[in-house]
Amino acid sequence: MLAPHATPTLSPARVTAVLRILVLSTFVVLLNETIMVNAIPRLMREFEVTAAAAGWLSTAFMLTMAVVIPVTGWFLQRVTTRTAFGLAMALFLAGTALAAAAPAFPVLLAARVIQASGTAVMMPLLMTTLMTLVPPHDRGRVMGNITLVISVAPALGPAVSGVLLQLGTWRLLFLAVLPIAGAMAIFGRRKLVNVGEPQAGPIDWLSVPLAAAGFGALVYGLSGLGAGNAAQAPMSPAATTLAGAVLVGLFAWRQLALQRSSTPLLDLRALTFRHFSVALGLMCLSFMALMGAFILLPIYLQEVCGLTSLQTGLLLIPGGLTMGLLGPQVGKLYDRLGAPRLVVPGAALTALCLALFALTGEQTSPWLVLALYVALSAGMAFVFTPVFTSGLSVLPPHLYPHGSAILGSLQQVAAAAGTALVISVMSGHAATAAADGAGATGALATGIRWGFGVGAVIGTLAVLVALLVRTPPTPQQPAASEDQDEDGATTNKTAHTPT
Repeated sequence: MLAPHATPTLSPARVTAVLRILVLSTFVVLLNETIMVNAIPRLMREFEVTAAAAGWLSTAFMLTMAVVIPVTGWFLQRVTTRTAFGLAMALFLAGTALAAAAPAFPVLLAARVIQASGTAVMMPLLMTTLMTLVPPHDRGRVMGNITLVISVAPALGPAVSGVLLQLGTWRLLFLAVLPIAGAMAIFGRRKLVNVGEPQAGPIDWLSVPLAAAGFGALVYGLSGLGAGNAAQAPMSPAATTLAGAVLVGLFAWRQLALQRSSTPLLDLRALTFRHFSVALGLMCLSFMALMGAFILLPIYLQEVCGLTSLQTGLLLIPGGLTMGLLGPQVGKLYDRLGAPRLVVPGAALTALCLALFALTGEQTSPWLVLALYVALSAGMAFVFTPVFTSGLSVLPPHLYPHGSAILGSLQQVAAAAGTALVISVMSGHAATAAADGAGATGALATGIRWGFGVGAVIGTLAVLVALLVRTPPTPQQPAASEDQDEDGATTNKTAHTPT
């Protein structure tokens, strides 16, 4: 997508057009990521599968993301923007169409894997393009606008699915998305322009299976620890997690070796930049805490408070909207104030809200839960936009795709780890409370409180890491001028090595 020594300059109108196309397309694919939440019971009845089997519709999606994202760092440097976008949307459309027509559960599962393959390309493509096109002094504002979209889409998924399931069959979940995604794909292919030029280079075929098996096993093992399904698996979740960690270690060793003599699949030199590494650590801890809360809240609202799945989805929408709507404002504040003044209070507010969630019980009003969730989302908004912007801004342009891929890969691992940790703690303490004579609802409420308590501990660790965040200096990078033909091809007139 981008040659390592070329930083393109486009007119503001073209930059806006490129980012708008990518943002809207990313919104569509991210909406689909959580749209299956409320359909699980209906799918269990129609396909006569167990809850564990139906849960694979989400697990397989997450596994595919974990497997594909590490490869995107190499991929986005080898193809044009239009090619990457076209492939991502083609995969997503193919998976969506197959899911809508799926005659059996295995076909639906395969369709979700195909969908996830396209989704895995879109986020790194969007982040890399943003970092390439937007000047450093304006990245906070633009990243904030993007945060609005990528925060609202997953939050809307459960509510949208609840409404569509009220109207008809579960196939509507895919039939409704299909024409929208198709229109975005056609419009994008016609209007999108290429950013930079592809960089030729071989792929290290040993790195591909190491990344796929390593990240896949790590996420699958962590998910299994949370689900507690060791008896059903051919290999225990703990052993799978350990094997995944070993394979990821071998993958990292292989990349370090390739950096000395060839082209790595995932360039780990991004981790040598302190600002990026600190931002990465804060992102992982924050994502663990957020995913833990995101998993516990629906269980609490439905099983303890007695709300329906649709009511739960609607109650959670304001949190996503809060995070999204605050994104542009936080981005503007980042451009003015820098990262530390935003991430420290944001992380502190997040930890406080998680601690207050740990005090909830059977008699807690859902409206209080809503208020806490909105406050939690506000805290996260003050963390995520500055973290992504400051972390990626310190990297040289040729490492943007790899930095985005590292962030995306570890997001999946952090999500699985956070989910596994809080579910394991919740299940263990709920079982202990039940053994001590508590009723089913009371025992579950006790377990959920402990789960939120663990989230609060993770949030406190995030506050400590946030204290290390610094705003990176604004680099003065020379730009390359470009001419674009009507079909989006790019020609660099000049190219300079960034300092």
